[in-house]
Amino acid sequence: MSDIMSYLFETKAVRFCEADKPFWYTSGKIGPYFINTHFVYGSEKDASELLAFIDECLADKTTLPEKVFQKVLKQYRENEIYHNVIDTMKECIIKNINISEIDYISGGERRDWFFSNMIAYLLDKPHISIYKDLSTIVSDSKFTTSESITNIGNKKVLHIADLVTVASSYIRAWIPAIKNIGGQMCWSYVVVDRMQGGKEKIEAEGVKAFSLVNVDNTLFETAYKNHIINENQLQMLEKFFENPDETMKQFLINHPDFLENALHADEKTAKRAKLLVDGNLYGLN
Repeated sequence: MSDIMSYLFETKAVRFCEADKPFWYTSGKIGPYFINTHFVYGSEKDASELLAFIDECLADKTTLPEKVFQKVLKQYRENEIYHNVIDTMKECIIKNINISEIDYISGGERRDWFFSNMIAYLLDKPHISIYKDLSTIVSDSKFTTSESITNIGNKKVLHIADLVTVASSYIRAWIPAIKNIGGQMCWSYVVVDRMQGGKEKIEAEGVKAFSLVNVDNTLFETAYKNHIINENQLQMLEKFFENPDETMKQFLINHPDFLENALHADEKTAKRAKLLVDGNLYGLN
């Protein structure tokens, strides 16, 4: 999957912090890198435009799948990076899963649709669009018809996603949504697995989990060899991968001003820093 890894760097989908300035995550925790997998749609600009388009279409859940599909189909035909990522995923699915056993492809709101729509089209399988409120719309493989269906009769589903971290979306929404319409999610395929326990949680639900790229020391060492990060950054990344909470706890102890400054920074940063303090996320209180 070296091509996919190179695309993550090329599109700046994966970004690394300076050694003494970790990123703030939505959870209130901090870390030395973050990944916007959907940037391999071609670029940050292309990905942002598609997300904005999806937001515009969310008011009508039934017509949305066809509208999004037309966008991703055009991008697939015109953008080399996106085309190659989709083709690689398709080939890996065919290699690892018996295609004849797959009845449906599913994808969840919103970033999964960057990938799930095209996979459904290329594998000629109907597509289930899952919304955050657990409602579902089923489309044929060419997205010419889309409708709400209450029961798919114990059919087998392959879920496609951009990224898995701790699998909270799978547990909270995607797996229950498929169960709600009488289906069974049997497989999951993601572009990037951040190797933070998500795969294990998905498989504990009886879903076989696959990924194109795993975020581990191989990714960090490749970034170092390509002069994307320096040795200090590499050391922090390797420590973080081995024990993320302890590494960031030690960073906060060694850099007391970092948290104090964040609490008085811009609104978004201050909100995340407050989550860290209020939740005592690193046991510092």
